[in-house]
Amino acid sequence: MDSTGKRPLGPHGIPVTAAGYGGGSLGNFFRTLSHADALSVLDAAWNAGIRYFDTAPFYGRGLSERRLGAFLEDRDRDEVVVSTKAGRVLTPARDEVEKDGIFYDPSPFNFRYDYSYDGIMRSFEHSLHRLGTSRIDILYVHDIDSLNQGADLPSRLQTLKTGGIKALEELRHAGDIRAWGLGVNEVEACLDCLDYADPDTFLLAGRFTLLEQDAIRPLLDRCLERRASIVVGGVFNSGILATGAVPGARYNYAEAPPQVLERVHRLEAVCETHGVPLSAAALQFPFVHPAVVSVLPARRRHGVQPRAQHRFAGDGNPGRFLERTGIGGPDPRGSDARGSTRLART
Repeated sequence: MDSTGKRPLGPHGIPVTAAGYGGGSLGNFFRTLSHADALSVLDAAWNAGIRYFDTAPFYGRGLSERRLGAFLEDRDRDEVVVSTKAGRVLTPARDEVEKDGIFYDPSPFNFRYDYSYDGIMRSFEHSLHRLGTSRIDILYVHDIDSLNQGADLPSRLQTLKTGGIKALEELRHAGDIRAWGLGVNEVEACLDCLDYADPDTFLLAGRFTLLEQDAIRPLLDRCLERRASIVVGGVFNSGILATGAVPGARYNYAEAPPQVLERVHRLEAVCETHGVPLSAAALQFPFVHPAVVSVLPARRRHGVQPRAQHRFAGDGNPGRFLERTGIGGPDPRGSDARGSTRLART
């Protein structure tokens, strides 16, 4: 599989590379990255043929967007697809910068959630300035799920439905964005969105991986019916499917519990038997379903991107590999889908 091959996203067919760049690391995701190192990582991604870059205001409180914008300044804008997110509005930190425990040494801004018409528009305009661009290709509504909103979800979702959606539709109609969707961690939020709006795509983190597949199956088929695409983030489940079951391995933003470490040990054993790195299997797994058009593996240091591309492109057809190993079949729908969780459950 060619990681730089382009696939059409959404009903308008926005061409995104099969492997995109997930910009969380540019915002110092669990690790401080110098500006020079950030540009080196981006340069490696570009040289490897990656032309889809994702970021968000939340990633380092604007730091990720500014770094990506600086990198793209001297490159042909028509050659690259850029996505960012809305739903958090950044404001200057007059006193102390609030800590989130995820992004180290952030820019001096705090955020507030705002899914209203004005909030989406303001977030979009601020992102244009930080990225130094006149348009954004894909705009995701960020973290409108129960994991992030808790008891405030019903009221904030209502705000989105009555105001934010109108802003997204206006931006798409005007050509300021080419597509919109949700960027979330929960399948239920995406299914719900298909009932109340007309999204083009979903960026779903950590829910369609070698460790997790069950919850996503209804969404996969509905996306095909609606011609909506899925971009899979968090294919390594915060790291453990890249590092393996090592001490301190992270799973879903926290240290992996013993039962997850055991499951990953079993995955590693199967992959070793067939001579395929665990990270290669993790990168290719989401493409067993045709609704998936791109994956966004995180990259934290110079040189990681070329190695990730080699793992992605050099290990054959993912469907055949997964079927051969017993991890899954060529299409995780219907009767063929039962194998897709076989290894994860052992």
